[in-house]
Amino acid sequence: MNKELMEALDILEKEKEISKETLFGAIENSLLKACENHFGKADNVHVEIDRDTCDFLVYAEKEVVKTEEDVEDNCLQISLDRAKEISSKAKVGDMIHVEIHSKEFGRIATQNAKNVILQKIREEERSVIYNQYYEKEKDIVTGVVQRYIGKNISINLGKADAMLNESEQVRSEVFRPTERIKVYVLEVKNTPKGPRINVSRTHPELVKRLFESEVTEIKDGTVEIKSIAREAGSRTKIAVWSNNPNVDAVGACVGMNGARVNAIVEELRGEKIDIVNWDENPGNLIQNALSPAKIVAVFADPDEKTAKVVVPDYQLSLAIGKEGQNARLAARLTGYKIDIKSETQAKDAPGFRYEDYMDDEYEDDGYEGYDEYEEGAYEESGYEEDGYAEEQDSAPDEE
Repeated sequence: MNKELMEALDILEKEKEISKETLFGAIENSLLKACENHFGKADNVHVEIDRDTCDFLVYAEKEVVKTEEDVEDNCLQISLDRAKEISSKAKVGDMIHVEIHSKEFGRIATQNAKNVILQKIREEERSVIYNQYYEKEKDIVTGVVQRYIGKNISINLGKADAMLNESEQVRSEVFRPTERIKVYVLEVKNTPKGPRINVSRTHPELVKRLFESEVTEIKDGTVEIKSIAREAGSRTKIAVWSNNPNVDAVGACVGMNGARVNAIVEELRGEKIDIVNWDENPGNLIQNALSPAKIVAVFADPDEKTAKVVVPDYQLSLAIGKEGQNARLAARLTGYKIDIKSETQAKDAPGFRYEDYMDDEYEDDGYEGYDEYEEGAYEESGYEEDGYAEEQDSAPDEE
């Protein structure tokens, strides 16, 4: 019997990740509970279990009194004659250990003892699962789509189920049962029914974590993601910086023939990703953030967190983007409120002096420096100008 108990404890420890010491404690408490149900009290009852052999001893500590007539409480006292049957050295006033045989317990006491053990196992199992997924909070995990619950989706993460609420879903994404997807763990709460895990497919950190798992240079700290702006299901812009002058931050994220970024785009179901270089100079950063549009000049006010940008007339709609998306994401990425004007608008706008945005270098070069930069940006980010042709429609002049 003891061998079977030990094997059962080994299985529980391995499968449920519950320590044997916790299980031994549950057994001890169950025996105490059984004694309490059987005798009415268990204040003087003690349980000892050998951790190596699983042998256990249950005994009550009783006071020795002279005769049976002197016994006021059978649970706490024992007569001298009965005490001598246990120990020949017993005398009045001594405390003696009286063994309790678990076979004497009634059916109800036994059932209650069993329930105590099962309840402890369930509590520990929930605690183990909670701790396991709490460590993954603010990280990505892979799950299997189970079913739709209303407009929410239940996702199995292995040992626990997570809920992908409607507000955290990308509208364009439709999932089928048994499909494997990656999700971002928003929050893990401990509840009486077990851990409640909320996940997201729209959070910007999902893209960041995907890059960390896909790009070795980000994982080891060589390349940092300085900022990220996302409109889930449509487009994401990220600004990256290399701590090693010999490592190209954008190139590392794009990968050979775009392998790395394409793997992330595939996971995000075709969401476009713009990767630009981070720059401590706000003007350069804003210029990079508005890629793929060509920029004539940028004037940034670090104190007011505002920037005025001049672009060629034919680049205005591209700079603003479809429904203002490019400018909106650039503003989120940089933290600046960006006012974009074409060259013609800048010349005519009151208080927007065109000459303030021009310097000798770009006047002399005829903007060739910007052209060269933008051609490089297309190559680095893995996009071609044709890919943005659909965004050339009319858009608001300002964002």
